[in-house]
Amino acid sequence: MNDELFNLIERLANLLRQETRLEGQSLGLQPIQQEALYYLSTCNRYSDTTLAVTEFLGLTKGTVSQSLKILESKSLITKLKDNKDRRITHLKVTEAGQEFLAKTCPPQKFTDAITGLAGDEQSETRALLQKVLNNYQQATGRTAFGVCKYCKFNLKTSDGIRCGLTNETLSNQDIILICREFSA
Repeated sequence: MNDELFNLIERLANLLRQETRLEGQSLGLQPIQQEALYYLSTCNRYSDTTLAVTEFLGLTKGTVSQSLKILESKSLITKLKDNKDRRITHLKVTEAGQEFLAKTCPPQKFTDAITGLAGDEQSETRALLQKVLNNYQQATGRTAFGVCKYCKFNLKTSDGIRCGLTNETLSNQDIILICREFSA
């Protein structure tokens, strides 16, 4: 059973990579550059640094830095200094980067395949895949990188939503993004 599940997930991941790789070729992007761009479009303000991209992708800082330079040279991302700590540089996806991602992530054929599932099947699949992901992250000891609203530090207060780790107010947009500080 484990081999069958692994083969299904691996095959699905490979098909997704193939389809997005073809789209990336139109801009001369390598798969690693596409992955970094996609990650930056889904991460929150605590997770949009070179170090966070490096941790998320599990690659060397040099490889990631070169990929980010290419994305910046193609005007797909921009670098911004942190307002509070000028030593920190945030990486933001530009409008051109967002337009590229809107056409490619998720691939249309994947969206069509998911649409073929009933609503309850989609919900059940999402929940089961989330559970597999959580179990696998715990088993490997890798940084979680989860969606903020599911984090144990996400606190609902009378003033709104706060991060219990940073004690900062979170917007509705913040809580739907990926955070490197996530903890289940």
